[in-house]
Amino acid sequence: MQNHEAIAEYFNAKGVSVIFLFRRNLLRRRISILANAYDQSAKPLNGKHKSHVHSPDEAKILASYKPKINTTLLIPELKQADNMVKQALEYFNSTRHIVLYYEDIIKNHTVLNDVQDFLRIPRMELKSRQVKIHKGPLHEQVENWGDIQKVLNGTPYEHFLHEDYKVS
Repeated sequence: MQNHEAIAEYFNAKGVSVIFLFRRNLLRRRISILANAYDQSAKPLNGKHKSHVHSPDEAKILASYKPKINTTLLIPELKQADNMVKQALEYFNSTRHIVLYYEDIIKNHTVLNDVQDFLRIPRMELKSRQVKIHKGPLHEQVENWGDIQKVLNGTPYEHFLHEDYKVS
């Protein structure tokens, strides 16, 4: 990230609170990025790109695309994503921040109370009209699951194959 020192300095000077939202499962993150890129170019929903949808029908259309992951690049991409998270936390460790994981929000809606407390706002029930697009198991989300398993087995990233939406 460019200019992270100046950004952190600005955040601290202006009292900006930072919310980091990460995914625990970087393989699912990769699949989501590829599916979103496909939607940007193909625009299967009436010629419009939508990274978030509000109806089950739209979610079903978007979820029908199953990317084929380039397994030659998969481990370097997962390493890069992991390093990006570590770097962001390092760069902004001096700021007032909270770290959230998408999987935790999905599994435990009380995490949103923590966010409201962090923001120092009154707690209220939060609702979203968004419909989850890729809600099935990972092996149903990609075209080449067997190849992905072969590449990730025996690596530090193997747990992404098995720990889908596990809250720790």
